[in-house]
Amino acid sequence: MKKVTFQVLEGVDKGRVFRDLPIPITIGREEGNLLRLNDERISRFHIKIQQEDDDVILTDLESTNGTRVNGSPVQIRRLRPGDQICLGRSMLLYGTLEEIAKRRKRDDRPTSRAPKTNSNGDLGGTLAGEELDFDLNTISADSMGLDPFWGTGESDFPPLPQKLSPAQAARLAEIFDYLHQGVTFALENIRTTDDEVVRISFNEWQAIQAVQLFLARYSRAVADPE
Repeated sequence: MKKVTFQVLEGVDKGRVFRDLPIPITIGREEGNLLRLNDERISRFHIKIQQEDDDVILTDLESTNGTRVNGSPVQIRRLRPGDQICLGRSMLLYGTLEEIAKRRKRDDRPTSRAPKTNSNGDLGGTLAGEELDFDLNTISADSMGLDPFWGTGESDFPPLPQKLSPAQAARLAEIFDYLHQGVTFALENIRTTDDEVVRISFNEWQAIQAVQLFLARYSRAVADPE
């Protein structure tokens, strides 16, 4: 029996990881779903994940607010590691870091400045050769309760913690450097067309999602330490 993993990038459950779920499964806000999300904009039983031969298939269960995969509304879609699924205000990443890394390595062409990917989910790797052409802002600022022009001045920046020990400061700097490296890699080869459509490769898009994923995990670990 095939098992699947979903990692929550946005929403109330941000930072949670649902590992090795046996399919078929349903995802929704009601008890009785194997993957239950605390999101009032998600239907009681929102989507179903099932297997047909070697394919993992997502089906929208006539949800009220619909389902988007990689920014596009879908009724049924074959899932591949690294796909982004939006339900209500929640965003899920399909696949483990190892599964996503394998997909990213299917094209062996190296990039000059790309950091390597390993089993720990390090950012970067080789370009997959697959270009994506869609709106990455699948969750709007309004739907998240944010000002669309948030962070326009230095006064909007959250303050850094003060009086850190040398070890704490070093750890924090290491985290910032790691995430900055991922964002830099993702942005350095982005191209725009004449009609101002942004085009990025699959690998660069996954680097952006990896930064989002790690930030979600860090936020949850700080707010709810084990």
